[in-house]
This record gives sequence, structure tokens and C-alpha cells, in this order.
Amino acid sequence: MTIRVLLADDQALLRSAFRVLVDSEPDMEVVGEASDGAEAVRLAGERRADVVLMDIRMPGTDGLAATRMIGADPALAHVRVVILTTFEVDDYVVQSLRAGASGFLGKGSEPEELLNAIRVAAGGEALLSPAATKGLIARFLAQEGPAGDGRDPARAERLASLTGREREVLVQVAGGHSNDEIAERLEVSPLTVKTHVNRAMGKLGARDRAQLVVIAYESGLVRPRVE
Repeated sequence: MTIRVLLADDQALLRSAFRVLVDSEPDMEVVGEASDGAEAVRLAGERRADVVLMDIRMPGTDGLAATRMIGADPALAHVRVVILTTFEVDDYVVQSLRAGASGFLGKGSEPEELLNAIRVAAGGEALLSPAATKGLIARFLAQEGPAGDGRDPARAERLASLTGREREVLVQVAGGHSNDEIAERLEVSPLTVKTHVNRAMGKLGARDRAQLVVIAYESGLVRPRVE
């Protein structure tokens, strides 16, 4: 299957560079370009995009608002958003993950990193940088949570629907571990891990693994590590 990619950035030069890179790959193609968030949302549906490379700062409707709109539209449930930002971790990135983004990538990333990000997002995986999974995103979530401790009572209640093993897997996902790594840690098969992850996403209403990470911290299941 060919991954259908939509480029959303207000800089035409960057869009052109991304188009050349993406279209050079046999398993993906650029199906449209948008210069602002509103256009990105519209084209995501019209062009049946699988992945949107979304600049977070654009005039008019920015990438954050556009990501939220895509995440809230059932007709676009299949669309994955990868945020492109000059700053690897900031408040906007955290809000984007909450809004439904699958992850983020710095604009200075290597071409192979960008292409891998598209494939990872299209496959439903979470694209979180090592810096993020080591606690930076967790710290932002904790600072912004109710009562200042990062815990969301509604999120915590929903965790009650998970089995003990599903909670264990969720903790590992929040740590940024892959299915294979989790399988090795818990001494089960990768297929079993995948099943637990999918069940957890269904019970918690998460679009993908990135959303599971957010839920794990907002519920208080995983506490941020301040270094």
C-alpha cells in the first residue's frame, strides 16, 4: 500500500523540499499541499491522506488547531498527524499530542528520520523522540494537570476498565518502549503485547500509542521523572 502524505507548511520552499523527498520513495506519495491549518483539514479529507506533516506555527489556523480539528472529526479517524517544529519539545507539542497528534519531529531532522516518521505514524505507532520519552513531555503534563499534580480524575477512572496486564503494558508504552522491547521485558510474545495495546486503546478511546502516553501521565498511572 502507498502511504498518502499531505504537507502543511506556510513556507513553499520547505513544502517543495519535502515533496521531492517523499515522492522519491516507492511506498509513499504526496497527495496535496496546504499553507495553513484550515486548508490542511479540508485537504486531509478530500485527498484521503494517511499522514499529515503539520507545521505547528502557521498564519490563520495554526497546526495545533488543525490537529485538534482532525482529531475531533470521526471521518478523519484514519488520519495521522506528525507535528513539524523548530523546537523539539515545548508547550505546543504537548497540546498537539493531547489533540491527537501521533508525535513530532524537528525540522532539522535527517531525511531518513522524516521518512521513517511517516512510516511509523502510518503504522499507528507513536513517534516520540528519546528526549520526550525521558520525561520532558511528562513534566509539561504534570505542570498543567488539575490541582497542579498532573492527575486527571476522569482519566484515572477510565483506567479501572483495564486488566492488570493491560496496565503493565500501558506503563511500558508510556516509557517509549516498542512492542518487541515490551515483550522481552514482560516475557510474552510481541503479538500478545500488540493485542494488549489495541485493547487498551479501545477501552481508553485512544487514537494511537501517542495518546496512550498522554493518558498514562494525565491519569497519574505514570509519574514524571524530574532530573
